[in-house]
Amino acid sequence: MSLAPTLAIALADYRDPRDAADVVVLLDAYARDPMGGGAPLAEEVKMRLPGDLAANPQAFALIARLEDEAVGLANCFMGYSTFAAAPLVNIHDLAVLPETRGRGVGKALLQAVEVEALKRGACKITLEVLSGNPARHLYAACGFGDYQLDPQAGHALFWQKRLT
Repeated sequence: MSLAPTLAIALADYRDPRDAADVVVLLDAYARDPMGGGAPLAEEVKMRLPGDLAANPQAFALIARLEDEAVGLANCFMGYSTFAAAPLVNIHDLAVLPETRGRGVGKALLQAVEVEALKRGACKITLEVLSGNPARHLYAACGFGDYQLDPQAGHALFWQKRLT
C-alpha cells in the first residue's frame, strides 16, 4: 500500500479532449497568476489553443498529473541553434497550480522536458523568467542560467514588440 501521491508526466495529445482541456485549464491558471500577467485567457484563445497547437509541428506539451489530476504544464516549442547547427527546445510556459507548488512538480516537469529534448536531438533548452519570479531559484538549481557569449558583452535580455 502506497501512501505517497503518484506523479505522472506525459506528452499531451492536443486532439485528446481530456489533454486539450487540461492544457487550457492549466495555462489559464498560469495566466491568472501574477507571474503570468494576472489576467485570464480570452475565451477565443481558450477555444483556438488546442487546435492551433495541434497544427504546429514544432509544439509539444507535457502534463503533470498528481493522483490523475492535472497540476502542471510545460508548453514547449522546437527551435534551432544556428551556432550549434542543432535543434533546441524552448519552454514557453511552465505552470504548476498554486496548491501543488513545493511538491516537486516543477522539478519533475523540467526533468521530463530535458528527457524529451534529448530524444529530439536538442543541444539546449531555453526559457524566460521574470526577475521577481520565485521559480527562478528552481531553474537555477536545475542548471539554467543567464545566456552569455562573452561575459564582457553582458548577458542576454529578452525583449518584445507587440504587433496586436
